[in-house]
Amino acid sequence: MALTISYIIIAIYSISLLLIFFYSLAQLNLLVNYLSQKRKNQTAPKFNLLDPKEIPFVTIQLPVYNEEYVMERLLENIAKIEYPKSKLEIQVLDDSTDDSVAVTAQRISELQETGLDIQHIRRTDRTGFKAGALKEGLKIAKGEFIAIFDADFMPSSDWLKKTVIYFKDPEIGVVQTRWGHLNRDYSTLTKIQAFALDAHFTLEQVGRNAKGHFINFNGTAGIWRKETILDAGNWEGDTLTEDLDLSYRAQLKNWKFKYLEDVETPAELPVVISAARSQQFRWNKGGAENFRKTVWSVITAKNIPFKTKFHGVMHLLNSSMFLCVFTVALLSIPMLYIKNMYGHLAWVFEATSFFILSTIILFICYWFTYKSVQGSSFDNFVDYIKLFFTFFSVALGFSLHNSIAVLEGHMGKRSEFVRTPKFNINNLTQSWKGNKYLAKKLSPNMVLEFALMLYFLFGMYSAVPLNDFGLFPFHFMLFLGFSFVFFKSLTARA
Repeated sequence: MALTISYIIIAIYSISLLLIFFYSLAQLNLLVNYLSQKRKNQTAPKFNLLDPKEIPFVTIQLPVYNEEYVMERLLENIAKIEYPKSKLEIQVLDDSTDDSVAVTAQRISELQETGLDIQHIRRTDRTGFKAGALKEGLKIAKGEFIAIFDADFMPSSDWLKKTVIYFKDPEIGVVQTRWGHLNRDYSTLTKIQAFALDAHFTLEQVGRNAKGHFINFNGTAGIWRKETILDAGNWEGDTLTEDLDLSYRAQLKNWKFKYLEDVETPAELPVVISAARSQQFRWNKGGAENFRKTVWSVITAKNIPFKTKFHGVMHLLNSSMFLCVFTVALLSIPMLYIKNMYGHLAWVFEATSFFILSTIILFICYWFTYKSVQGSSFDNFVDYIKLFFTFFSVALGFSLHNSIAVLEGHMGKRSEFVRTPKFNINNLTQSWKGNKYLAKKLSPNMVLEFALMLYFLFGMYSAVPLNDFGLFPFHFMLFLGFSFVFFKSLTARA
């Protein structure tokens, strides 16, 4: 019986490692695409904005919900956008239920007096959440193109001039820009979030876009052709990542996406772990929901090549990798004891040790994305090594939380769209303490995260009597990761 259970554990462990390895190979392929794209001299048809006949009408949509701390900054920044006023309208899609509504209305009234075409659009209920607000605004939008910014984003004044020009190509349905980070160096938490996002916005977005594979509109800091939104079926609120959903439906309809790595749109990263938790949960559950909703359409599509299908499936499975990582972590300690008890299975452990190559591949891939943003000096490489293993450890610490999100997504469990609270924090001297939007309740997952912290401490201890230190570094990073997530969650209260 014990041997049978051991075989089951080995099988699940090995399959999870294999899936992680396939994911790392997909990332390596994206790196090759990324590097080859960087060497190309790209040309594309563009609108001539010096010719009044070529200037298209643009609607900027600002979906907001209880954003007291950043509304004034958002409206002041958007008002600075350089574009002919006769060809620009701004929709503030305000679903707020707090005191920010009156302040927003007053500021919008002041901007209207300057001649800016800006509307304060309110709904009686939040049906569809963000997707519902965008859909509602689209009904009356005058623009041929729809730019979207979340409340914490600060596009440069020439942002529209850098993006809308690419829509001269009638096949382009979306132009997406790279996210920047206003508060990258605020804390360890913001540094690792910036690190992960930089990898997505360089390696993944460029790597996929370079070969015509599916990418996603990132919910903000991008601009849609209105016709594309309508042709793809409009915004739908049945997943927590409506941006990924509409992106795939549009690309399945043969619309092309244009990604601009060189156009940076800075935004604020969550500075407290409860905010990061809610954001991670939404993104990872939404990814799994979209896999459930869309993957069959991708697999059976007759208008896309096999390699695009493969990368599409891997893209939709991105968040599910947390489930594989958590499974490997959880089973790694039983595997340690199985190795000690059954000597005839030693070959299995020699074979699975090959999969350390997955970590090496990701280390290489992330270095190229890191140096594209931070530079390639020796000091930056040393900083990168420290940041990579910090990121890796904290990502492991989030694996339980994110795995629960993924399981809920795959099982079709519905949940409310929980927006990430904003703080208007740009420098190290500012504090998030007292933010009224922060969750006051402790996450119930924290009990399990504390237990897992002790579990992996036991895994480190087990290496001593078993005289097997092969998994000790892995268990050490798991211990550090769960400790970080648990203690930050315990102490970071408003």
